[in-house]
Amino acid sequence: QVQLVESGGGLVQAGGSLRLSCAASGRTFSNYNTGWFRQAPGKEREFVAAIRWYSGSTYYADSVKGRFTISRDNAKNTVYLQMNSLKPEDTAVYHCAVGVGLRVESGYDYWGQGTQVTVSS
Repeated sequence: QVQLVESGGGLVQAGGSLRLSCAASGRTFSNYNTGWFRQAPGKEREFVAAIRWYSGSTYYADSVKGRFTISRDNAKNTVYLQMNSLKPEDTAVYHCAVGVGLRVESGYDYWGQGTQVTVSS
């Protein structure tokens, strides 16, 4: 069993930055890929970024490529999402998840409760 807790969300102006954290307890991130997804009001949850556990390879949605960076600290059992050049359309609840998947929700077994990111124009 894995418990995930996200933090770091908040209100920021367009062009600003935030760093989200996803801390795992119960088990480590070993053997799991970690992904970030987001859900805006009235919209489907969508893939944002993922990091493969064994290689550290990273994957991004086209909408965030070049602005967001996913990384991990194995010693702290934490995965981060650095978000730069934020836009109002990035406003959403951001969830981290672990599993064997990458871009698809169904590939993830454990989910955090989410952290709200609001970008004002």
